[in-house]
Amino acid sequence: MNARELVDHAVELLLAKDMRAFAGLWAEDGVLEFPFAQPGYPQRVAGRAAVEEYMRGYPDILDMREVTEKTVHQSVDPGVVIVEFEAAGFVVATGRPYRLRYVAVIAVRDGRIRSYRDYWSPLAAAEIMGGSDELKDAFSGGAR
Repeated sequence: MNARELVDHAVELLLAKDMRAFAGLWAEDGVLEFPFAQPGYPQRVAGRAAVEEYMRGYPDILDMREVTEKTVHQSVDPGVVIVEFEAAGFVVATGRPYRLRYVAVIAVRDGRIRSYRDYWSPLAAAEIMGGSDELKDAFSGGAR
């Protein structure tokens, strides 16, 4: 899979709530990073197994129902894309609507994610989750 195809497939897996297969898109030593993570929230998840553990309970926290907008920008490096998207659904614990915009820089080699830098607003995420403590508690030890 090239980078664009991998992004499309990743979105399909997220919507299907197949976190194991989503994590399976990573290279063994692939990295998921959150450059804007608030204190107490993981900033880096290294390795496919760690990504799988981190994502395992994600559907129990956020019920993502759709990607309402998605734009994929091809960088000058054919293995790197910049993706702008908006995800929508519900916070499982509260039933509150969930809508958040993301920008991700994704590097792919040999059909696997080598690096996924996820740029999102911790303030917007905290508001959606019901507060900073709720956000930190939901994800600090991995999505469980």
